Amino acid sequence: MKIKLLPGIVSVLFSTCALALDPVLVKDIRIEGIQRTEAGTVFSYLPVKVGDTLTDEKAAEAIKALFATGFFKDVRIEVDRDVLVVVVEERPAIAQIDFSGTKEFDKDQLKKGLREVGLAEGRIFDRALLERAEQELKRQYLSRGRYGVNVITTVTPLERNRVAVNFSVDEGEIAKIRQINIVGNKAFKESELVDLFVLRTPGWFTWYTKNDQYSKQKLSGDLESLRSFYLDRGYLEFNIESTQVSITPDKKDIYITVNVSEGEKYTVSSVKVGGDLILPEEEIRKLVTVRPGEVFSRARLTETTKAVADRLGYEGYAFANVNAQPEIDKEKRQVAMNIVVDPGRRVYVRRLSVTGNTRTRDEVVRREARQVEGAWYDSEKINKTRSRIDRLGYFEEVNIETPAVAGTTDQVDVNINVKERPTGNLLLGAGFSSTEKLVLSGSIAQTNLFGSGNTLSAQVNSGKINRVYSLSYTNPYYTVDGISRGFDVYKRNVDPTSLSIGNYRTASLGGGVRFGVPIAEDDTINFGLSYDSTKVTTYADSPRRFIDFVDEFGSSTTTLLSTLGWAKDTRDSLFYPTNGSYHRALGELSLPGGRLRYYRLSYQYQRFFPLTRDFTLMLNGEVGTGNGYGGKPLPFFRNFYAGGIGSVRGFDASSLGPRDVDASGNPTTEALGGNRRVVGNAELLFPLPGAGLDRSFRLGAFLDAGQVWSKDQKLSLGDLRYATGVSMAWSSPVGPLKFSLGFPLNKKEGDRVQRFQFQLGATF
Repeated sequence: MKIKLLPGIVSVLFSTCALALDPVLVKDIRIEGIQRTEAGTVFSYLPVKVGDTLTDEKAAEAIKALFATGFFKDVRIEVDRDVLVVVVEERPAIAQIDFSGTKEFDKDQLKKGLREVGLAEGRIFDRALLERAEQELKRQYLSRGRYGVNVITTVTPLERNRVAVNFSVDEGEIAKIRQINIVGNKAFKESELVDLFVLRTPGWFTWYTKNDQYSKQKLSGDLESLRSFYLDRGYLEFNIESTQVSITPDKKDIYITVNVSEGEKYTVSSVKVGGDLILPEEEIRKLVTVRPGEVFSRARLTETTKAVADRLGYEGYAFANVNAQPEIDKEKRQVAMNIVVDPGRRVYVRRLSVTGNTRTRDEVVRREARQVEGAWYDSEKINKTRSRIDRLGYFEEVNIETPAVAGTTDQVDVNINVKERPTGNLLLGAGFSSTEKLVLSGSIAQTNLFGSGNTLSAQVNSGKINRVYSLSYTNPYYTVDGISRGFDVYKRNVDPTSLSIGNYRTASLGGGVRFGVPIAEDDTINFGLSYDSTKVTTYADSPRRFIDFVDEFGSSTTTLLSTLGWAKDTRDSLFYPTNGSYHRALGELSLPGGRLRYYRLSYQYQRFFPLTRDFTLMLNGEVGTGNGYGGKPLPFFRNFYAGGIGSVRGFDASSLGPRDVDASGNPTTEALGGNRRVVGNAELLFPLPGAGLDRSFRLGAFLDAGQVWSKDQKLSLGDLRYATGVSMAWSSPVGPLKFSLGFPLNKKEGDRVQRFQFQLGATF
């Protein structure tokens, strides 16, 4: 006996009136019609098992369950004696998805978008998803300004119940903003207002920034910039009445019209401070930048409320609320400002926690914290904590949150979340010159050794003339008070036989120990002691000055060198500073016990000025001087040098300053260094246009100056060499890259120029 039930869909919809089925004890189950789906998969979804009694209700339930999988477009259930037969018709599977005519997007990017709407290779094909898929493709093209895009979908059946889906895309042309109109403005010129917008008509760089393509998000930001512009100039009643965005029928040109109502210009009549003033009113008033008689400015008002709230945060009032309540007098066109202070409850820190440090030990982060557990909340100390952790250089991001402790009104937790960066660094440098040709240098360093915060580095310079090998180790917290200790060993060989100054060689070997003692939050005193042994080899054709040096002091010289320095660092970041300064003073003095007697003094001052959110001005100045004492000269291998990517770009490395002379007394092109050095740099730093908040890519426009003088030369700023150019720094996935293209401004005869200079690095 073989009983057939109604087809699946009818059974599901009309199960209450389906053919009556006598209860059957199921002794076996057979699946028919499957091609790709495993029988086990069907069994797993089937609610009827061998040994169950099949009824009308269970049959309807089974059909519903199999339909719910989405694998089948038809399901039937038959009974052949005591065998349950499940007959299915599978939906086709998507074997491949392909695109034709796509140039704007990578195909993998398009497939990712389709996968989010349910259409992907290997999935069951559902024709209802095609329209959603087409809309998703169009959405992606609309985000790129291609409003004329057209998508045609073709579905091709394949063997084994599979299909191939092809999207033929006519991308059309990119729609450009042809005109931006502002209507209703009287106080300011339309051109001045349009310049506030990020969106703009096609220009020199819009091919890269894409700012000539319409974006709803960018327009919203531009309208807010326009609103802020008016509110900062006293127009309290300013309002944007409407915004129209229209596109031409050919979908190539976009026109934007903004209708504004300026209102009247208001001045500040009075400023009052009230509320719960836990601090002296005079102290709070010093933070108020809004003054009676001045034109109203929302920016200054916001600056005032923030400054007062921050000041209260220094005293532990983490949730202080400072509101500015304006009283507008429309007749006199004046506004009276009432600044109301509500400090709330004073809170203290319950717990400080560190997250995101998968390799760095907690103690390395916690020892930089200036906010301690159990103490009153202090926003200044929390900001200092963030700055100090960021300056470690171990993390790409440092975020600090201070959530309130649940169930309390006077406690917060300080949660420090970090995102680690590779702290190992393999740095390769290369340069070209007329003398050394290709110069290769490199260093390998691990600034966070095993997550301990200690630094281990090795440097190798394989130049044709200079070969340097050095190894350094530093423990920044040798004591719990933050005293650092470091060791250095090095070997330096100088072989300038390829230069026209003649044959000579030097080989130096040395090592030392150094300490750093913090004397203030950002100030450190450094001191150290090292020993250096240098062997100088001269030949018959060596320069007279080197032969004389060897004759007087011997071919082997030793130096017991002491160092004393001071450093102050208030920069907000180690890698991408935008604010703060850096001071460094260093003195070197050779002590009795060695054969040489000399000293060297140097000072560096660097300052970062945030001009805007994106632009930072960096100023850097360095001076150095040195000489011998006790009747002995400054050794020539302790001279100062200038030129190259670290000082005056555009000139060859270490090429500025005094030069050697040939047998006829004419100067050569080979620099010898000197005992005095001056270097100055000014650089405007800014991110790559269109990069947003991405700080990994930084451009710069620089002006460098510098020179080196010997002991018998008069120091004259007229001797300075100047160069200008552009620079680029990129923390790429393969490591840090630095490039500069410099152009000397006052090149003199004999100067060695090296316009393009670069450094390549790889992090691990």
